[in-house]
Amino acid sequence: MSDDIFTLHRGELPLLVSVPHDGTRVPADIASRLTDSARRVPDTDWHIARLYDFAREMGASMIVPMHSRYVIDLNRGEDDVSLYPGQNTTGLCPLVQFTGEPVYQPGREPDEAEVRARVETYWRPYHDALRGEIARLRARHGRVVLWEGHSIKGDALPFLFEGQLPDLNLGTANGASCLPATQVRIESVLAGQGDYGFVSNGRFKGGHITRHYGMPDDGVEAIQLETSQRCYMDEASFEWDGDKAAQLQPLLRQMLTTALG
Repeated sequence: MSDDIFTLHRGELPLLVSVPHDGTRVPADIASRLTDSARRVPDTDWHIARLYDFAREMGASMIVPMHSRYVIDLNRGEDDVSLYPGQNTTGLCPLVQFTGEPVYQPGREPDEAEVRARVETYWRPYHDALRGEIARLRARHGRVVLWEGHSIKGDALPFLFEGQLPDLNLGTANGASCLPATQVRIESVLAGQGDYGFVSNGRFKGGHITRHYGMPDDGVEAIQLETSQRCYMDEASFEWDGDKAAQLQPLLRQMLTTALG
């Protein structure tokens, strides 16, 4: 299934990979109001769908949006309640970049009516499809793992975090979005390798999708992995690094397989 908002690949495993910040498209009427730096959409989870493309070969479903998080952040609730109270973050229709710089030219930010329109045009179709695919897989298998694939520049973002972010950042809403045994299995995989540093429920504990859809007692486990982009690409140029990606992907595959149990 595809349209102008997202693409959905339907697989056979009880596994759905969601990459809500992979999109880069910005409609012209919005792009004309962005600052020069924001037009580069620097806060994209660059190449994250490409990094997880192997999941389709495994038999997983995958949903990939077309539009940038600067249009709307699909990993925020439509009520735009902060996921990290007391910490700097960005909102449903972000006004600031991860550097703290503005997204929009002065006085050209979206008003509430525009935000609501973007919810209906971009946010709701994605979430309707996400919910529908979860329901399809759960009806077929009795359970489903929702894997949230994310990435971020791991260095020099003091607006969001101090110092250097660990390579791999597992988020399970402090254990609420998946079964304890599932988290233990994934952590065992991470602890058993020596190439990448990791943390569980550190700065990134899981966004709206992980927290909202993760209902382990009802057969839906949701897990977020925030990957530092230095692990598979060049953070300065946004260029894909095939050698780095090829080194990381077997570990990601092992984590997905382990999450399935």
